[in-house]
Amino acid sequence: MASNRFFIGGAWVVPRSPQTLTMVDPADGRVTGQLPVADAQDVDAAVRAAAAAFPAFSQVSVAERLAILERTLSLLASRQEDLAQSISREMGAPITVARQWQATIGLEQLREHIAVLRAYRFSHVQGRSTLVREPIGVCALITPWNWPLNQMVQKVAPAIAAGCTMVLKPSEATPGCADILAEVLVEAGLPAGVFNLVHGTGALTGQALVSHPLVDLVSFTGSTRGGIAVAKAAADTIKRVSQELGGKSPCLVLPDGDLTTAVSWAAEFCFFNSGQSCNAPTRLLVPRARMAEAAALARQIAERQRVGHPALADTTIGPVVNRVQRERIEALVRSGLDEGAELVAGGPDCPPGLEAGCFVRPTVFANVDPGMRVACEEIFGPVLSILAYDSVDEAVDMANDSEYGLHAFVFGADAARTRSVATRLRAGQVGLNGAPMDWSVPFGGYRQSGNGREGGVAGLEEYLEIKAIVDVAT
Repeated sequence: MASNRFFIGGAWVVPRSPQTLTMVDPADGRVTGQLPVADAQDVDAAVRAAAAAFPAFSQVSVAERLAILERTLSLLASRQEDLAQSISREMGAPITVARQWQATIGLEQLREHIAVLRAYRFSHVQGRSTLVREPIGVCALITPWNWPLNQMVQKVAPAIAAGCTMVLKPSEATPGCADILAEVLVEAGLPAGVFNLVHGTGALTGQALVSHPLVDLVSFTGSTRGGIAVAKAAADTIKRVSQELGGKSPCLVLPDGDLTTAVSWAAEFCFFNSGQSCNAPTRLLVPRARMAEAAALARQIAERQRVGHPALADTTIGPVVNRVQRERIEALVRSGLDEGAELVAGGPDCPPGLEAGCFVRPTVFANVDPGMRVACEEIFGPVLSILAYDSVDEAVDMANDSEYGLHAFVFGADAARTRSVATRLRAGQVGLNGAPMDWSVPFGGYRQSGNGREGGVAGLEEYLEIKAIVDVAT
C-alpha cells in the first residue's frame, strides 16, 4: 500500500486535504487501504517547491545530472522485487509479468535516457549565432496505471536530464511504485524540490496541477478523453502539452507473410498484460481467403492462456485494473456479438470461480466489419478482432481508417514491399515481422493518439526550450 503522505520539497509531508480514495485489490475486491487525494493547496505547495528549486537545478552540470541518473539506475535495480510486488498487487499484473517486464522495463528506458544525455549537445554555433537548448522549467507529469514504472521513468528521467524540476501525479490505481521511485531519487542525491509527488484523482488533483500558472510543461499519458481535458485546462496559461494517448493498432499480414507467426505474435501481444497496452495489435488484418486459418490459430492462443490470481506462477492473464474497466470490456464484447462478429474464443462472461475479482476472458472475434465498435474503439482488454481484406491497398486503407495512429505492425516476406507498406501507414511507429521494441527511438502517435514523443533524443527535447544568441559579425 502506498504512503499516506506526499513528497514535497524534499520531505514526506502530511496532506492538507482530508479527502481519501479507497484502494481495492482487483484480484478479489478486498479493500487494501486509503489513498490521500491532493487538493489545490497540496498541489500549489508541490508546484511552488518545484519552482523554487528550478533556478539552481537548471544550472547543475550535465556530469552531475548523469551521476544522479546512474545512481538512480543502480538503486532501482536493487528495488526490483519491491516494485514487482507493488505493481502486481495494485493493478493485477501476474507476478511473473511484473518481475520480467513491469519492474524491469523502466531500467531499460533509464539506460537509454542516460545514453542520450551522455551524447547530447545542448548548444551549437550556427554562423555568428549560438543555438542553445535550455530546460523548460517546472513540469507536471501525469502517468497511467497500465505500465506505471515505465511511464514514470519515461517522464522523470528526461526531465532530470534536461535540468527541469517536476511534480508527478501517478495514477490513483498504482501509487505504490511512485513512492518507491521517490525513495530512490532521494537516495540517489537528487536535490530537494526537484522531484515532488502528489496522489489523487484527475478531476481534482490533475486539474489543479495542469492549470497551475507556475507549470511550464504538462506531459500526460492516458486516455484520449483525459488528454482533451488536460489540453483544455492547460490552454489558459499557454503551456507546452505533450500527450501519449489511446491506440487501436493494426497488424497487417501481407499475402506473402508468415500467417502462423503473425497470428501467434499478434494474439500473444494482444492478451499480454491483460490487454492493457496502448500499442497492442488489437486489429489483425488478413487476406480474406485465410480468415478461417487465422481464426483457428488465434483460438489456440486464447485457449492456452491461464486466467487466474496474479500471485500464481502459472497465471498468464491477471485481472484488469478495476471493476469499471471490466464492465467496459464486457460491454464492448457484447457489442461485438450484437453487431454480428463471429465469436471464436472467450466472450463477455467472467471466468468461472473468479467472480470476486476483475477478470475477463481472452476473446477473439473473426469476420469483423471495420465499422463495428470492436474494430473502432480502444477496448484496453484482451480482445482481438480479425478483419479480412481483398487487396493490399484495401488493407492499408483499413489500417489507416482509425481516429488513432500510435503503432502499426506489418508481416511480409518481401522486405522491400513490407517497408513500402510501412511507409503508407499513419502511425508514429511501425514494427516489421515481430521486431522487438527499440527503446532508443521516439514513442508516440498521430491524430488522437497524441502529440509529442517520449524516448530517444526527441523525448529529451520535449523538456527543452531553444534559444538563439545572436552576436555581431566578426
